[in-house]
Formats: sequence, structure tokens, C-alpha cells
Amino acid sequence: MSEEVITTQAPVAEAKATKTKGKKTKRVVQSGQVHIKATFNNTIISVSDNKGEIISSSSAGANGFRGSKKGTAYAAQIAAEKALDIAKRDHGLSSADVFVKGIGLGRDSAIRAVSSLGIKINSITDITPIAHGGVRPKGERKP
Repeated sequence: MSEEVITTQAPVAEAKATKTKGKKTKRVVQSGQVHIKATFNNTIISVSDNKGEIISSSSAGANGFRGSKKGTAYAAQIAAEKALDIAKRDHGLSSADVFVKGIGLGRDSAIRAVSSLGIKINSITDITPIAHGGVRPKGERKP
């Protein structure tokens, strides 16, 4: 008895064409928007282009401030300087519209940090939400 040995070879995987990714270029943004969200507990700064795409952001907590120190004006100034420095250095930001939301301590100091870095402020807009009406208060209705 002779046994035949049948060997099957798995199909050799064809080499996939690999694309070499080039270095991503930083886009130049001459004018943009600076959004400042100032709460009692933290201050968040976001820098975007005019379409609304974020190019850099920072917060007081991301800069090493912890606890109640995150809500201070100094922490907001440091956060604004970091976010705007990245936007100015990497993307060439030279003028911006500033949008402020919230009632925290970092509102004014963050705006001052924008102007101190040499970025021209076109406008300052307060977009803090204000309730008008609201929900029905808890408890029985009074006659």
C-alpha cells in the first residue's frame, strides 16, 4: 500500500502596498476665535479657527493647579497664555474674536492674557446662558 501525501500550500499573502505617511503640515490661521469658559471651579480656554475647528486648548487643571486653586484668576491667566502661545507659535494666530462664558474669577485675567501676548482682539462677546422662566418650583401650588 502506498499512501499519497497531498500537501496544500496556503496562498501566499500578497504584499500590500503601504503608504508612507508624510509629516502633517500645520495650517496657518491668521484670525480665529478664543473661547473662555470660566466657572467657579476651573477655567477652560479653547482656540479655534473661524470654522470652529480647535487648534489648541488648555485649562487651569491641565497646568498643574489642583483643588480650589483651579478657579483663581492667576490659574486662568496661565492657561490662556499656554493655549494662545501654542496657537501663535504653531499656527500664526494674530487676531481673534473672544467669546466668554460663565461667571468665574478667570474671565478678565484670561482676556488680559490674550491682549498681552500681542494678539489683536476684534470683539469680546459674552455668551453666558441666562435662564428666563425656568421650570416650575418644587412644592404645592399656592392658591
